[in-house]
Amino acid sequence: MKYTKGGIGRIFLLKFEDDDILIKELEALARKERIKAATFVFLGALKKGDLVTGPKKPVIPPEPNWVAFKDAWEAMGIGTIFSNEKGPQIHVHTAMGKKDKTLTGCVRKDSKVFLVIEAIVFELKGVKAEKDIDPKTGLNLLKIL
Repeated sequence: MKYTKGGIGRIFLLKFEDDDILIKELEALARKERIKAATFVFLGALKKGDLVTGPKKPVIPPEPNWVAFKDAWEAMGIGTIFSNEKGPQIHVHTAMGKKDKTLTGCVRKDSKVFLVIEAIVFELKGVKAEKDIDPKTGLNLLKIL
């Protein structure tokens, strides 16, 4: 295990609206506010999009198991923002429910908000970390500097 320490910086309250693309809006906020490191929580609903629900097999590099969803699901999640020279790198996991079904996974691509998502972003100050593609796994992984 590797670690770094820091403190809480600014706190942002966000309201995503119907058809907002969750990851793109988080990237835009991070760019505008020059957020280098943060964590966030959210609740609301996602209309449609794509999740990675784990690897197809437990091998490295992993092959993602893609699941597309549609027709609006209740959602709650947590994520991180770490920037590098390419810009903000967003990692979001969510648990979603619709009727008697549930999905849990990593939100990807152009997943869209249904009605509203409320989020709180907690900026992390003083941490020495970024995200970048790991050559062994091919994944965009956290790197403690």
